[in-house]
Amino acid sequence: MNTAREARQMLRSHRYGALCTLSKKFDGYPFGSITPYLVDHDGGLIILISTLAEHTKNILNNPRVSLITHNQNSPHIQTQGRVTVVGDAKLITDRAQTGARYLRYFPEAESYFGMHDFSFYRIMPIAIRYIGGFGKIHWAELADYSPNSFEVYAQQETQILATLNAQQKNILQLILKQQYGISEPEALAIGLDCDGMDLRSEEQVWRLDFAEELSDPGQTLQALKQLTKTQNPEE
Repeated sequence: MNTAREARQMLRSHRYGALCTLSKKFDGYPFGSITPYLVDHDGGLIILISTLAEHTKNILNNPRVSLITHNQNSPHIQTQGRVTVVGDAKLITDRAQTGARYLRYFPEAESYFGMHDFSFYRIMPIAIRYIGGFGKIHWAELADYSPNSFEVYAQQETQILATLNAQQKNILQLILKQQYGISEPEALAIGLDCDGMDLRSEEQVWRLDFAEELSDPGQTLQALKQLTKTQNPEE
């Protein structure tokens, strides 16, 4: 696995990060804020922000930003994986299409999604700093970051999710139990990309990483079955 994909997978496994913008009010000093984000199929980060927010005012004045997210499963923060994306935040004009996917991940945002002062912005990386743990520190190769198959996944995701939720509920529930010990009657597939799938169980989102990057959405079911075999190698 290359470091670009590892960085992308870490970004996909998290739901929020610290967004740093250049302050308009304080003459370019860094201004940090906690912001939910969603990784799009091409690896860009999608954020939904209000024109009233300080970070939005900063972006409108200067679009250069960075966003960092990190693992939190150990008190030893210096050895935890983290990734920083440096890029430019650009307004997304197709609000409806972006919103449909975003709200699957953040249904709580529906209450303010319809407000005119909230807009989507995309952060496309110009540099990625990836730290996979102690001594594993890299600037990821940007040429390897955006998947070649992102367009076909964007086109087919909705239909494949509908099919999986209608026909493969048992395998989704099985994987959720095997990987996370969660025994819930409802495991809803809400997102699919070349690196894995996201499931929602009640208010929690669970990430399923595929063993390898997929080149075709048609490989999804086989990849899910492979996950169950990995958990039960004797089968």
